[in-house]
Amino acid sequence: MEEGTLKSPTHCEVTGDDYDVLQWDTREDCEVRQILDRIADKWSLLVIALLDRGSLRFTELRREIDGVSQRMLTVTLRQLERDGLVERTVHAVVPPRVDYALTPLGRTLHETVRSLVTWTETHQREIATARASYDARVG
Repeated sequence: MEEGTLKSPTHCEVTGDDYDVLQWDTREDCEVRQILDRIADKWSLLVIALLDRGSLRFTELRREIDGVSQRMLTVTLRQLERDGLVERTVHAVVPPRVDYALTPLGRTLHETVRSLVTWTETHQREIATARASYDARVG
């Protein structure tokens, strides 16, 4: 295999000094893009943030996340579980009780998300000013 050649269509590993930063964004079948699409959606971010406080039941999560449907929360939790970020524990009681918690991998992701939120809070006024300036120019 030639130096700098990708191993497979879904392999997005850095292969040399000529690494294209946007490589993941232009290739729909890239695993990095697929993971980012999943973890960066609003429901996943909210679930990760809430579970950082401790394990929660499905109904508790649904009550805490304004606007999420039962189906969307179910899909989100399954995807996060599949990716190894959330663990699901079923308790053998009647009625059945299911708890969700972050895995160690999920906690490392929350640290990154928290940094992004902190950046956003720090710069929200600058962003609001830039938006107002843009809207005045365009509108």
